Amino acid sequence: MSISLASLQGFVLRSRRPLVVAIHMVLIVAANFMAFWLRFDGVIDAEHMQLFLETLPWLIFIRGLTFIPFRLYEGLWRYTGIWDLRSIIFGVVISSMIFATVMRWGFGLVAYPRSIFILDAILLIVLMGGVRLFRRLFLGLIARSPTKRLLIYGAGDAGELIARDITNNSQRYDCRLVGFVDDDENKIGQRIHGVKVLGSRKDIADIVTAAKPDEILIAISGSGGALLRDLVRALESFKIPIKTLPNLNGHGNGTLTLSQMRDVSFEDLLDRASVGLELEIVRQWITGKRVLVTGAGGSIGSELCRQIAHYGPEMLVMLEKSENALYAIDMELCRTTPALIRMPVLGDVKHLSTLQDLFSRFHPQIVFHAAAYKHVPMMEHYPKEAVLNNITGTYRLTQVALEYKVERFILISTDKAVNPTNVMGATKRVGEMYLQALAREGRQGGTIFSAVRFGNVLGSNGSVVPLFLQQIQQGGPVTITHPEVARYFMTIPEAVQLVLRAATLATGGEIFVLEMGEQIKVVNMARQLIRICGYVPEKDIPISFIGLRPGEKLTEELVGPDETKESSPTDKIFVVRSAGLPPLGLIVDRILKLERAAIEDKLEKLLHILGELVPTFRPVDAQLGEGFELGDVAKKPVAAARAAIRRA
Repeated sequence: MSISLASLQGFVLRSRRPLVVAIHMVLIVAANFMAFWLRFDGVIDAEHMQLFLETLPWLIFIRGLTFIPFRLYEGLWRYTGIWDLRSIIFGVVISSMIFATVMRWGFGLVAYPRSIFILDAILLIVLMGGVRLFRRLFLGLIARSPTKRLLIYGAGDAGELIARDITNNSQRYDCRLVGFVDDDENKIGQRIHGVKVLGSRKDIADIVTAAKPDEILIAISGSGGALLRDLVRALESFKIPIKTLPNLNGHGNGTLTLSQMRDVSFEDLLDRASVGLELEIVRQWITGKRVLVTGAGGSIGSELCRQIAHYGPEMLVMLEKSENALYAIDMELCRTTPALIRMPVLGDVKHLSTLQDLFSRFHPQIVFHAAAYKHVPMMEHYPKEAVLNNITGTYRLTQVALEYKVERFILISTDKAVNPTNVMGATKRVGEMYLQALAREGRQGGTIFSAVRFGNVLGSNGSVVPLFLQQIQQGGPVTITHPEVARYFMTIPEAVQLVLRAATLATGGEIFVLEMGEQIKVVNMARQLIRICGYVPEKDIPISFIGLRPGEKLTEELVGPDETKESSPTDKIFVVRSAGLPPLGLIVDRILKLERAAIEDKLEKLLHILGELVPTFRPVDAQLGEGFELGDVAKKPVAAARAAIRRA
């Protein structure tokens, strides 16, 4: 009767512990017999054979008990390593010492050859280690040849852990390690787990040509954007995906595995290190407070909700006009922070009745105002919607916050509010000016009003990186408005940390900005994204320039000509203060006139008032790009309004 392989494997798994104990008993007997055999040159006389047989049960008993505290019956042999060898040596040596003591001083067997104690211990260590390694050697011989070739940049601790994981789990990973690259000259030519360190960074192009890897893994603790950018440039002509590992600094305990490998993201390539801010003070400030986040379903608003939820507020009120977005963040927080008291409110900041009802029911103490229309080309074609949402909504929310004596009100602004050439930026600048005027004239009624201004947020809804990635997946082309266009970039968590930390620093009337390094050319970003996706720019994925879109600038600014930048108590956060602001009464008057013009659909008047209120606002025309198309009916009113402004 034949027994299937699956049945045999099942039996072995069920009987593993007894089998392991039995194997160790056999090895104990074999090692002791071989020690006698070697001691007497292969001819054991009757007297010593009798000694062997009489003492063997004691040897088995002593070793069997001694091996238990060293857990020699429990380890998974396919993961055998230096720790297992250490346990084997200690277990064998200690049991040999106990056995020798019992034989010579317990039973008085002085005739027991001392050399056998040593030979027996050495042979047993070799046998026990060999049995454990045999499984790995056998599986390595029968395993199918891996098809994927991997080159690791970094021959340090992280690289060694990955190499060990690949060696120990050859059946799980269809992967073969073909070499290491490391900038330490002392490591070049050495081997790690049998794999050679082939050269340094300057040799990487030649190494890739010779080794022909299918993937390159960057395994260096604390590898910064500069290193990653250098590698991306050096490998630009090779169609090879580049991978990395997350949080390498936290994996010094041997838990790093190849399964944690991920694609390099554009955040990894930033020209500056991601800014981490001390947020314990934020916890002290938010814990026990009722917090309102408007635009709670958006990229910034939802991340604000996530981070605030972990600081223990008394209540988190989430205002959002998109039903799906509000449902998504509410369900997420229900899953991640079930103890949080959260109040999802479906409504619009433009509706005064909604705001009055919300504040009367929940009495929020802190307000983060993230609700805004932000897409520049879209708002160029719908300026009245930008005015009603970004200006009227902010004004009404501010008035209700004053009425209910909110402690702090933080407006989420943008670098596009500086010297704006588009409607979206101009509307955000009006919001900044209004808050600053309130604080300057002491009309805030005890409420601290401040704004936070930052650049483009990587990965946010409608941002350039998801668009580029989608175009790359579709085979291109990647569309860029202009070869010289450049932007400031930051990550979503980083932007929200700035908002939270700035809120604790606010005293009223400030605009907080983050030190974000140099602006990044969008064409360079596109090339790097194409490269880290495993393609060659221009060859596999073309890049197309489509012309500046309506209202778009080549470069952005964080500080205007009429503003001054000051340091703050927190490193990398600066305070911007404006000079020459119009009186508060004038700003309010213009806000009300803007609302009326928007409702009455008087675009020429609307743009004129915006230009009057924000002197640096200069509407510009630009060729409409392929990335955004509108019908002639939508285009003509805006074009006519612009023409009228120019004639005036």
